[in-house]
Parts: sequence; C-alpha cells; structure tokens
Amino acid sequence: MSGDDIDWEEALGRARAESPFLARALDRFPELASLLARGEIGSALDSIPRFGSKGPDEATRLRRERVALSTALGIGDLAGALSLNEVVTRLSAFADQALDRAIADAIRARVDEPNPAGFVALALGKQGAGELNYSSDIDPILLYDPETLPRRQKDEPGEAAQRYARHLIRMLSENSADSFVFRVDLRLRPASEISPPAVSLASAQAHYESSALAWERAAFIRARAAAGDIAAGEQFLERIKSFVWRSNLDFGAIEEIRRLTAQIRLNYDGPLAPGPGFDLKKGRGGIREVEFFVQTHQLIHGGRDPTLRVKGTCAALDALAAAGEVEPDEAALLKRSYERLRTLEHRLQMVNDRQTHSLPAGEALDSVARLDGLADGAALIAELTDITEGVAASYDRLIGDMPAEPKRPNLSSTPVVERIEQVDRSQRAAIARRIERWRDGRYQSLRTPQALAAFDTLLPKLASAFAEADDPERAMTRWEGLLERASSAINLFHLLQARPRLLARLVSALSLAPTLADELGRRPELLDALIDRSALELPGSVDAIMAKMAEAAMRDDYEAQLDCIRVVTGETRFALGVQLIEAMHDPIEIAQGLSRTAEAAISVAVQAATKEFARVHGQISDGELLILGLGRLGGGVLTHASDLDLIYLFTGDYSGESDGERPLSPSLYFNRLAQRVSAALSVPTAQGALYEVDTRLRPQGNQGPLAVSVSGFTKYQREGAWTWEHMALARARPLVGSIRGRTRIETAIASVLTAERDPTVLRERVLSMRSEMAHHKLPTGELDVKLLRGGLVDLEFLIHHLQLRHGRAHPDLFEPDLGEALQALGAHGLIDRELTNAYLLLTRVLVAGRLLAPSGRRPPAAAARALARSCHHGSYEELLQNLTVARKSVAAEWQRVFDQELELG
Repeated sequence: MSGDDIDWEEALGRARAESPFLARALDRFPELASLLARGEIGSALDSIPRFGSKGPDEATRLRRERVALSTALGIGDLAGALSLNEVVTRLSAFADQALDRAIADAIRARVDEPNPAGFVALALGKQGAGELNYSSDIDPILLYDPETLPRRQKDEPGEAAQRYARHLIRMLSENSADSFVFRVDLRLRPASEISPPAVSLASAQAHYESSALAWERAAFIRARAAAGDIAAGEQFLERIKSFVWRSNLDFGAIEEIRRLTAQIRLNYDGPLAPGPGFDLKKGRGGIREVEFFVQTHQLIHGGRDPTLRVKGTCAALDALAAAGEVEPDEAALLKRSYERLRTLEHRLQMVNDRQTHSLPAGEALDSVARLDGLADGAALIAELTDITEGVAASYDRLIGDMPAEPKRPNLSSTPVVERIEQVDRSQRAAIARRIERWRDGRYQSLRTPQALAAFDTLLPKLASAFAEADDPERAMTRWEGLLERASSAINLFHLLQARPRLLARLVSALSLAPTLADELGRRPELLDALIDRSALELPGSVDAIMAKMAEAAMRDDYEAQLDCIRVVTGETRFALGVQLIEAMHDPIEIAQGLSRTAEAAISVAVQAATKEFARVHGQISDGELLILGLGRLGGGVLTHASDLDLIYLFTGDYSGESDGERPLSPSLYFNRLAQRVSAALSVPTAQGALYEVDTRLRPQGNQGPLAVSVSGFTKYQREGAWTWEHMALARARPLVGSIRGRTRIETAIASVLTAERDPTVLRERVLSMRSEMAHHKLPTGELDVKLLRGGLVDLEFLIHHLQLRHGRAHPDLFEPDLGEALQALGAHGLIDRELTNAYLLLTRVLVAGRLLAPSGRRPPAAAARALARSCHHGSYEELLQNLTVARKSVAAEWQRVFDQELELG
C-alpha cells in the first residue's frame, strides 16, 4: 500500500473505537496523534524518545517511551503502513535498549561510571528472534564475569551482580501510572529452580556443557547478546555453540523435543478449534506450533548446515526451504499463517495492552475483528479455522501420534520370530535366530534397557531390510561388526527408525562394500552424513568443502582443527561411497569429488599446521611451502583406496632464518613444516585416520629430504631425474601455494617436460620400466584393471611416452587429467581417439571396484550386479566383455606405437 492510499483517519478511528489502550494513549500524547493523523509515521517513530525525556527517572522515561512506541507502531500497523516485520523489529530493538539502559542505571546506582563490562543480558524467545509482540514478556538470561564486573570495593562480585539484576527487574517490571516497560521472566536461566537471578559465565558454561536439557537447546536457537557487555555475551554464545548446534544428530534429544511439543497439546485445555477462548499461541495450529516446527527442523539439520542457524521464524522457514529440508509450498503456507496469526495476536493485545492470546466472546470478539478491519467475529473465526488447520497438518506430520510419555511395549519376552512376521517365511527363522543372539548381552551397545528398547522398536524394519538385501547373510555379519565396535548405538537406532530410506542405504553399504562397512563399524555416526538431502549430491568446489572444515579450523585448538578435517572428509567420502554403490552418479564424478575433498583437506591442514608451527618458529621472509599433487591426486580422480602422492617444495631467502622464538634455517624450517603437514594428514586423532601420504616421488625418493627448494627441485629434474620421474611429473599439479609460487613451479615443470629427448632412448626406457613392473606386480584378478595387460598402467605408459616424445612440439599435451591428455593427443593425431572410451570404462571399473570388488577378483553376485550398474552396464558379464574390448584397443595402440605385442591372457 502506497503512502497516498493509506487512510490514517480511518485507522485512528478504529483504534479509538475498539482499543481503550490506544484511545487513552492518543489522548495522552496529542503531538504524537497529530503526527499520525498527518501520516508522518517516520517522524512519529523518530520522536519517541522525546515523549519520555521529561520523566523524573530512567524507569519513568522508559515506560513513557514504550507506551508511545506501542501507539505509533499500533496505528502504523492498523493503517497498513508498517509490515509485521517492521513492527516486531522495532519492538525488539526497544527491548534491547531498555535492558541496556536498565543495566547502566543499576550499575550507576552503585558506582560512578555506568560501564556494563562483565554484565551480560542474553535475549531469548521472541526478543532473541527479533519478533517481540505488543505486550510480551522478555526472557533474558543475565550473566556476569566476576573478574570484570564493576562494583564497589567492599562488594563481592556475586552480591553485586544480584543487586544489579534485582534493580533492572524491578525497574522494567513495576507498574505505575505510566504503565510498565516489560515483564521480565528469568525462568530460562540455567538451573532456574536453584540459581540466583544472575549466573556467572563460568557456571552457565558448565551447565550447558554438562547438565542442560533438550528444551534448552531449542531455546538457544534464538539466543543473542542483546545488552550490557555485548562482546562478552557473543564470546559466551560462541563457546557453547556446540551445545546448541551438534554436528552428529542426537536423536534422543530430538525425540525429547518432540515429546515436549506433543505435551503442548496435551496440556492445553482450551477449545481445539478457533472460537471464544481459543488460544492463538498455544492452541492447535497456533503460533507455537509453527515455532516448534521450525526449531525442531533447525535442531535436526542446523548442526550440519550453518545456513539454517537463523533466529527469526520466517527467515528460518525460508532457509529450510532453500536447503531442501522443508517443501517450499509447506514453508510458504506456514510463513503466511505465522504472519497472520502474529498480526491477530497483536490485535488482541492492542485492545487493553495486555499479554493475552485468547479470543474473547460476543461483542468483544466482534470488536477485535473490527479493529483488524474485518466485518465481525464470525469472519475472524472462519479465517482462523483455515489457517490453523493448515498449520496443524504440518505439525501432525512432525510429531506423529507420539504421546507425551510414550510407553514402549515390553517385547523382551516375545520371541523375535513373532515380531518379524512381515519377513518371508523362508527367511524368517534364520534371521530371527541371528537377531536373538544379538540381544544376549554379548555386545556392549545392546546391554542397557534403553538400548534394547530402541532396538526392539527398530527390529521389524531392520529384519525386513535384511531380508530384502541382495546378500542378507553378508549384511547381518557386517551389522554384527558394527554392534561390536560401537560403545553406544541408541542414537543409531533412533536415526534408522526415523529414516527408513536411510536404513535401506545402510544395509546396501553393509552388503556390498566392506570398506564402507568397516568405516561404519569404527564410526557409526557417519550415517548422520546421509541425513541431509545434499548428502546425495556431489560435493561442491574445493573452496566450498574447505568452508565446511572452517568452523573448527578457526579455533586455536590444533587437535580440534585436525579432528574437523577428519570429520568432514570422512563424512564426504562415506556419502560418496553410498552414491557410488547406489549408482547415483558416474564413478568418474565420484572420483573427482574424492579428489576435491582431498585437496580441501590438504589446504586446511596446511593452514592449521603452518599457524601452529609459526607460534614457535615464526616465519621465513618471502618464503612459502608449495605442494605438488601427483598420480591420481594430480589427475583429479582419486578412489576410496588412493594414497596421496605429494611433493613438498619451498621458496624464500635460503641464507636467513625464521623470525620466531626458536629460529630455524629455511631448509630445516620447511622440512619440519612438511613433516607437520604429513602428520596432520595421516596421524590418527580422536576422529580416526585420514589419508596415507606417499612422498617417494620427491627428488632422490626416501633418501632425499622431505622438502626441497624450487630451484633444487628444478635442477634435479633437469640433471638427475630418471625417465619414470618425468613420466610422473606429467601428472603433477600445484595444490598449495600462492599464485606466484604456483606459476614458478608450473614454469619449471613445463621446461623439464618439453626438453629435447632421443626417441629411441625414451622408447627403450619406457618399455624396460613396464617390463620390470609387469614382472614384479601381477594382477590379482579379472577386475584388476590397473595391472592387467591392456589396462590402465599400459594406457598411462602410452600417454606419458607420447607426451614426452612430442611435448616439445606440442606443449598442450601435458594435462594432469589423463582423459584431457588423451583428447589433446588425439587432436594432434598422435593416438587413436577411441582410446578415450577405453580409458573411461577402465577408470569407472577401477573407482567402483575399489569399493565393490577390492580384491580385484569377481565379487559376490550382489556386488557384481552393483558394479555393473554403477559402470552403466546391464550385467556383470556384459561389463567383462566390454572390459576385454577396451583392453584389446589399448593393446592395439601399444602395438602401433611400440611395435610390441601385448599378451592379454
């Protein structure tokens, strides 16, 4: 509605006719009423401080300002000049200001300088979300720091803090002829039944880290530092962030939240449908149900997706829809419903400036409707009926039919075979016998009554999933390994019960991929990685993956940084493995995702190790560590079994030393830093191991230093390197280093690779190396596409031979990605273009086979089918036939280039 379309007199008339509170306030502040009558809402809001300025004390000034603000916002709201968001934002900002001024007034009463250092007011609830209503309580948590709290010399910090708290509560809550400021409710503070009004920061942190309840997590979704020592409050919230936003789902806590939300309905004794006495906040389909719907989804997904950690209800619905956690249509409906419910809530509260949410009866209901611009109470009830039915339907789907105190059936004495009647009769007895053994106490994860109860609830779905698996026996055996290694599995059982599709994926992983099954056995929480919809998508760019690791990497705790790298890497690798065995993406795309994940881990590990190393040893002037990736990492196509082939290089002033407390020469500095980076990538931490790091491709191999200067590396490659080292260098790619450093090493590599070579000598050396390799490294089976003759090693030798032979004339041949190198060679007529298809098939089988057939031999039937499917073939036999065709095409090209026949066998 434009300013010209607003009928301010009509809005003022409705206010005077239907709202005694607004009528009295307009008479009390005639200047404000005049501004509003002229439509000058901006000037009216700007003038609010003036209406309280003549008060004899701060409390009176705040009371008058609050009434004037409520009046201006109320008329602006009724006229349609202010949106709901503008109204609640201004009310919340005033609450922040009132708290801040009350804290300053309390401190000023005891000390000369009203410095709020060390006294914090956290805003929770609607104030924390910036959604305060016209007549709302505020729910602050008051905290203090004994070390910095301003106080008289004789005052103990705790006594001073309680004095300040009582002062501000009295100042804001007391009612007088000028009304009140805000009712203050401190029941959200830690251990409110026994704690004083103000709690020390240390005590509060200890509470949230040890004994806080699930509902407190939900409360802190909307917490923010609102007044007093804002910096101290923000630091406190940062310290307890892991309490609120948990990266691993705690489904026990989620169930507790859902029980609490279900209790809201059970404890509500008003009308179930809109009508007189219906509570807009607590009633079925009301305001609180929208808020709990949002907060429950945030608790489930916000630990893993920081974009969901927003405080406002509508903003959170937008974020949940954008993240794919709530359907867009459902989010839009809830958002519209919430905004309308909040608007009607305001109409109720405007009438007499009372904190009410219940619809009145008779003429009073008609009056509220007319205040809103509706014809009568019947029109209001009809609109509310439609709104609450839509909200209630969404809420029903969230909480199901869960009672407030769920009673689990006592199934322990019922034979398992009777609990899995849905399983086919031919399998039922065998599966039941196996399950009975799991419950006999042999596994720690199933020894507590709570664990058994959760397991019994899951049991029918679990048995069905095993029965439907491609290989039930193998799946159950690996499930036993998971139970054996996990100290606690309650969370896992809750998770699988809540997500049946996830259970099917788990059984697939257990049946088909021993590597994934072993990982799950060590870390059952990896299943959490499959909760988000994005888990079934390919990972983003290297920078995007690094950003996921950044949260802990920003902290000073070096071990926490390494753990974070391992958590994100492990979850991404596991999710990619599930995508692979379910044929969701091409294996080459999976391999590229694995490579980007490794690059991100390397980059973050280097950042963390460099920072930690510099604490003691400082830095080298103009020096930096460069890292080259080679092999599959250099080519950007890793498998789940790949090592990281790295070469460490450095630049800088080689004659000086570092500037830290314990200075080192450049060579020693970068060698020790390289050791630190290798350890960061390979040494197990509390979150397990990460990668095997292979540095044998460095100059002089294991005999040479771990890190060498760029100039030394270039000299070695030009004068001392073997032909096989130049072949390896053809897949080298800088992963870490400045643009200047990367350019320098790329230029040096290019000069080595494009050097003049004797074609005859080159051919002899390449063939000699391949013959030696074939003699010492035999293929393990029909799927060892790497070592089988006509396989990937032969193809790589062909490519590197042609690159080194013709690279001087065609520098564009040197692409670390073998697929791109093949295309470049084909474009120059140096190789059969059809070999690209052979390369793609061989690579797909290599990547998929590392999970589904890690021995290189024919896998069990179910895994063989999955392998064929992932490589875009209808059957395993068809896949083998096409592998033979691919190997023959490699052998034919080998014959053409080297004039040597390959025995394919």
